[in-house]
Amino acid sequence: MQKQSIRSFLMKSNLLKYALSIAFLISAMLIAISVGSVAVPIPEIIKIIGSEVFHLTIGDKVDSMYISIVYDIRLPRVILAGLVGASLAIAGAAFQGLLRNPLADPYILGVSSGASVGAVSTLFFNISIPFLGMYTLPFISILAALATIMIVLFFAKKIDKTMRVESIILTGIIFSAFLGSIISLIIALTGEELQQIMGWLLGSVSMRGWRYVGIILPFLLIGGLLLLINTRELNAMSLGEDRAQHLGVDVGKRKMLILASGSILTGAAVAVSGTIGFVGLVIPHLTRKLWGPDHIHLLPLSMITGAGFLILTDLLSRTIISPQVLPVGVITALVGAPVFAMILIKQRKGR
Repeated sequence: MQKQSIRSFLMKSNLLKYALSIAFLISAMLIAISVGSVAVPIPEIIKIIGSEVFHLTIGDKVDSMYISIVYDIRLPRVILAGLVGASLAIAGAAFQGLLRNPLADPYILGVSSGASVGAVSTLFFNISIPFLGMYTLPFISILAALATIMIVLFFAKKIDKTMRVESIILTGIIFSAFLGSIISLIIALTGEELQQIMGWLLGSVSMRGWRYVGIILPFLLIGGLLLLINTRELNAMSLGEDRAQHLGVDVGKRKMLILASGSILTGAAVAVSGTIGFVGLVIPHLTRKLWGPDHIHLLPLSMITGAGFLILTDLLSRTIISPQVLPVGVITALVGAPVFAMILIKQRKGR
């Protein structure tokens, strides 16, 4: 009884939800910047960020080696991991709300695989759109992600006119496997670009730098904002499309907008980090369990938690077998696959 009352209090206390989530994110950032082959004390990190990023005047001088490690190497990596985690988590939360199933996420629906095909094709054929410049890669990844979700929905409707969630997820898994074979074909034909392409596919945020932070940030702002202004509609649609229509929601228009926004976020994340699976599955599921299903809070809290989660996962990937660095996508798969199985078993038992 006491456990239920504590959980009820946590769900109702919005200020506490955000305070704890933000504290988790800040702690994850400081720990990830601090830990490495050269340990940087946290007070020094705060001084460096204050002086280099926010241009604050700091009385005590900071070792130039620490400045180089933090500002040039670890801080951009940590921020990039946070932006990728936030993008995948909010996209997963939106897909789960829209499809009314906790198993839905960009990776399982095939959106990540579609974006990967776009990114790998861009690298393989050395595609560059003049007026887009460095945004060519995310632009093509986003187009491929959008095309994939549209094709998945088209075939799911052909298979099952009622568009049951199970049909959509099954179609997504089938297309993900098909797109994986296309990527394998490209790898088989690859020569000098093999190492670069393999780096994208395994998922990593290492050695990217501030340039990649600049690539993903505008897409996160656009996609995230579009989803956040549709939180009430997501609440309505999570009750069922018929009920949402009775409540005055333009279901067709809102559904396409949410799917497009999720594809923008996924495509941009894949473009800068490669395929990192299960973040969009695990984080919204955990956030929903902790803080409740209201999308008005679920989406922003998933963003914050997803950012902190991927920062810590990346830290684990570069320290667990140091000096070697594991792809962060491997760690998220090791965490996410058992969670996927657990949710699936729980759903089956519930039925």
